[in-house]
Amino acid sequence: MMSKTTPIPHDAVFKQFLTHPETARDFLQLHLPPAVLTHCDLSTLKLESGSFVEEDLRAYYSDVLYSLKAGKGIGFVYCLIEHQSSPDKNMAFRLMRYSIAAMQRHLDAGNEQLPLVVPLLFYHGQVTPYPYSMRWLDEFGDPELATQLYAGAFPLVDVTVIPDEQIMQHRRMAILELLQKHIRQRDLADLLEQLVTLLLSGYTTQEQLTSLMNYMLQVGDTAAPETFIRELARRAPQHEEVLMTVAQKLEDKGRQEGIQLGEARGRQEGIQLGEARGRQEGKLAVARTMLTNGLDRNLVMKMTGLTADDLAKIQH
Repeated sequence: MMSKTTPIPHDAVFKQFLTHPETARDFLQLHLPPAVLTHCDLSTLKLESGSFVEEDLRAYYSDVLYSLKAGKGIGFVYCLIEHQSSPDKNMAFRLMRYSIAAMQRHLDAGNEQLPLVVPLLFYHGQVTPYPYSMRWLDEFGDPELATQLYAGAFPLVDVTVIPDEQIMQHRRMAILELLQKHIRQRDLADLLEQLVTLLLSGYTTQEQLTSLMNYMLQVGDTAAPETFIRELARRAPQHEEVLMTVAQKLEDKGRQEGIQLGEARGRQEGIQLGEARGRQEGKLAVARTMLTNGLDRNLVMKMTGLTADDLAKIQH
């Protein structure tokens, strides 16, 4: 996007006038499209910052940006007024970029609906009349096709509603679509027959299969993942090496986790056993002192919780 630096005299005098709200109100009253003007409350005109920042942190600027309140169902309208003293064949696209940036900032401020942004170009160049179309779709090589694409709903591939039978006909995309459709809802073992069929079709590369297996293990759910993968390998021999490698890694991981779990449990049980022994030895020491001082055995057992057998051990 073109960025503006030091304003030239044309820009300076233009901004001096158009950043004055009452002047801008007269300008908009004269030049806003009638269909938009009827919904606008020009008394609410408010000058906004025309500075926007791209994702790469480069700043760019529109000349003048106003916000105003609009009628029911519209909410906000922004009027983006751009000044040009020379023609620019990409001006309509520039204005579209500025408009989308203003919409994004409106959403970032916590608003839920997109505002209408009306770009207006003020031109006073030596080439007259202005030689380029102000319809940004005309900048495409095929404006009619561009209009069909950008004036309607964008294409949507919703695999959640595509029947499995139809997905199975989608060649190289089928296995990905099938898995991502069912990854959260079904035990992946239920898809075994379909996955075997797709693997045997030869559409899936070794790299894609490795990625899919890792994806299934990370996100999916199956009661016996290693058994599932080994069965896939048995029935799709052309992918046996990749699948068996994944199965082996899964087995090694399970073994390592088992060892770690066993070690952790052993440490915990050792700690618990040590604590129990320590408590018992402490009771025995107290009981020994009590008996030495002549306390009754029954009273000692009641006070320490020890048994007659426990006391017999310390009296030997």
